[in-house]
Amino acid sequence: MKKKLLIFLTAMMTMLVLAACGSGDEKTGESGKKVLKVGMEAAYAPFNWSQKDDSNGGVAIKDSKEYAAGYDVEFAKKIAEGLDMELQIVKTDWDGLIPSLQSGAIDVVIAGMSPTAERKDTIDFSENYYTSDYVIVVKADGPYANATSLADFSGAKITGQQATTHYDVIDQIPGVKKQVAGTDFGAMRVQLQSGAIDAYVSERPEGISAEMALKNIKYIVPEPNFEADPSATAVAVGLKKGSDLTEQINKVLAEISEEERQKIMEDAIANQPAAE
Repeated sequence: MKKKLLIFLTAMMTMLVLAACGSGDEKTGESGKKVLKVGMEAAYAPFNWSQKDDSNGGVAIKDSKEYAAGYDVEFAKKIAEGLDMELQIVKTDWDGLIPSLQSGAIDVVIAGMSPTAERKDTIDFSENYYTSDYVIVVKADGPYANATSLADFSGAKITGQQATTHYDVIDQIPGVKKQVAGTDFGAMRVQLQSGAIDAYVSERPEGISAEMALKNIKYIVPEPNFEADPSATAVAVGLKKGSDLTEQINKVLAEISEEERQKIMEDAIANQPAAE
């Protein structure tokens, strides 16, 4: 009886050990390294977009047949390499990025996200890895194609992406007809082409991307530009409060020169896909 009990207890202990090992394996990739789960929209060219193959440095998106590519993906690869971790891209809606980070569904946000004071109340950020400025995207043959100042957009129907400073600064345009916030930039480009809106607010890389992708679209840098905290047009890695990855990621970013950052952005803009 004692022998049977000993065998049973030994078997139970073995099962528990194996279960524990299996649980740990979920955090380990095919390479045997720990996995760095990176959240992004994969819908904000040239920072990040989705495509059907691994061209342009594309990385497979988790639970998808698509690949993610762009400026953020290149930085995600550099960060994962610097941390000696295996990169995993998790495609996540913009509004779901911070909740996914807080829940542990992703480890970091690398998605063209600005380290605003409001966001810093809920998550931490790395040092900036890109800094841009605001632009207004219009139809090249539309009524606002020759606008140069914010005042020139008085009466225009303008939107921006939801939950971003792009949408917030629209209120600075005198007499503007602020529209419902857009879900993503692809949708806003379609709205602009159809005439549902006259313009949308973005940042220079996306404006360049839109202009290159669609011949009837152009971007305008208003003079003077929108007033905003410099952090609103900067881009940084989002992390959970108190994450021990913050300092490590900052060390990786410090090794990437400004010249290399600009080259990566130039390549991303050149490789970004045309809108459907």
